Amino acid sequence: MDKFSALGMFVATAEQGSFSRAAELLGKTPSALTKAVGHLERELGAQLFERRARRIVLTEAGRLYLDTARQVLQRLHEAGEEIGQLQHGLHGSLRLTAPLAFGQAFLDQVCAGFLTEYPQIRLRVDLCDDFVDLVESGYDLALREGPSDLPGLIARVVGKNRICLSASPAYLARNPLPLTPQTLEQHDWLMYAHPALGRDGWWVVRDGMRIRLPHPQRVRLESDNYDLLLANAVAGNGVLHTPLWSVAPHLADGRLVRLMVDYQIEPDAFGEDILAVYPSHRRATGKVQAFIDYLQRFLAFTLEADR
Repeated sequence: MDKFSALGMFVATAEQGSFSRAAELLGKTPSALTKAVGHLERELGAQLFERRARRIVLTEAGRLYLDTARQVLQRLHEAGEEIGQLQHGLHGSLRLTAPLAFGQAFLDQVCAGFLTEYPQIRLRVDLCDDFVDLVESGYDLALREGPSDLPGLIARVVGKNRICLSASPAYLARNPLPLTPQTLEQHDWLMYAHPALGRDGWWVVRDGMRIRLPHPQRVRLESDNYDLLLANAVAGNGVLHTPLWSVAPHLADGRLVRLMVDYQIEPDAFGEDILAVYPSHRRATGKVQAFIDYLQRFLAFTLEADR
């Protein structure tokens, strides 16, 4: 029996917790899987499973071997895909996850353009604000905000997480007083709420001078959902303090107007970068690299246009 097949049977058995269920999944007999695992155990000189009543449990050696076996199978799969792509161009599937707010802000346009440019690639995109373990979940790529020194992961900067202030023309018509550091408290605010963000205000820079601004007190709406805040900003309910990427389309079509453009607002606790992240034990495959490059070009064009 070849090693590749035996590894696949071992991983399936470990994930299913049963020789019979794994055999059904792979279309093989339970005895074939038992034989494959026995072959690996003899080769390693260690027991991979403890056989208990009606179930099997990984030993400590089995848990260690499972992580390595998964990585080996993944790398072989990726290598096979890349060899095929050398001959036939980029193809296959790409799984990625990203925060909910990225979807409407830019990811919907990125995916549409990417699929047009690479017609042989299939995308699976899951938008979720929960933390996702890339190694365990099987995603090829994650888009995130925050620090780039992530253990076990490779992070590439694809865009800047610049902060901006904006409001709708309707709000500005009703509240004509110009927004300045001195008039913050005379305006209504729409604020993003998150445990990582404090209420100590934020720093701005103008003409080389760094100024600390207090957290606004006249907060009309506070939410942990960018889309909700954005809808209320467009409706004219206040001034929005948010990343530029989240409002760029609305600035471009005039539904929102950027304020205090002479001031550079320093990044919040999420950091100054938008990151594309993938597990360090995997190389960036051609598909992953192509998506990262496309996203980087899109954000550079979109965000630079709104500076």
